[in-house]
Amino acid sequence: MSAPSLLLLDLDGVLRRFPPDGPVEDRFGLPRGTLARVSFALSGPAIVGRVGDEQWREEVREHLVAVGVAPDAAAGAVAAWTRTGEVVPEALELVRRVRARCRVALLSNATDRLPRDLAALGLDREVDAVVTSARLGVAKPSPEAFRRALRVLQHSPSGTLFCDDNAENVAAARTIGLDAVHTPDFAALHGALASRGLLDDGARDRPEDGAGSLLLVLHDRDDAEEAARELAAAGWSPCAVHKDLLAGEDDVEDADWVVELTTGPDDQPAQAHRGLLEELAARHDGFVTD
Repeated sequence: MSAPSLLLLDLDGVLRRFPPDGPVEDRFGLPRGTLARVSFALSGPAIVGRVGDEQWREEVREHLVAVGVAPDAAAGAVAAWTRTGEVVPEALELVRRVRARCRVALLSNATDRLPRDLAALGLDREVDAVVTSARLGVAKPSPEAFRRALRVLQHSPSGTLFCDDNAENVAAARTIGLDAVHTPDFAALHGALASRGLLDDGARDRPEDGAGSLLLVLHDRDDAEEAARELAAAGWSPCAVHKDLLAGEDDVEDADWVVELTTGPDDQPAQAHRGLLEELAARHDGFVTD
């Protein structure tokens, strides 16, 4: 099996961590677990981008006051709880190793504050792309979050490895065809990456089945079949057309169609002609992926 060409990685609990809320709650006289419970209950609109991060945190403060917390204590608790977090250094080292072999993107349930946090932590320079639920308008574990993320990233699920510390998110990702792994700790993350050849220093020196192959991904079946006929007539192979799994087996209306290409008319790998294929994809509002 070929190594993934995209690592789609959850952020919090995988690459970033936060200190416990307990000391903040103790300092301001709140029962343990209050901040997590209230903030999560009110987070829905902010997580999908309907309201901003600042408004969400103000709503948390107002709720605390409404249930009897003194205004100064509520404001202080929310301010102290609003933290950037810290990078998990051992996970970051893995990301750096993986980036020598494939793209790495973050997919996070997050508010519009996330770009500032990533910049403050330096993580914006450590990954190739960041996709948030606030940008997508839908959050994990909805399968639609993964479909939209892959469209933003212009990548097919067949070449994507997704890692998340939340088992429910992993199960949802699998329903649309991603290779998804539950990674609640560093050992699990390391194992997922190593078992797929993403940490092997010699991985790029070994030929693999399908090396140099490309997928031409188009949204319309007729366009895909027409493109496949044109490419086959020009000497490309194998020009096989099949339904992609972005939408799931039963969601035909949202399905993409893939033309599989291994060699060009000069018997060179399809990768050698990527620019030509990208021009063809652009004519049909599609894209090319590994």
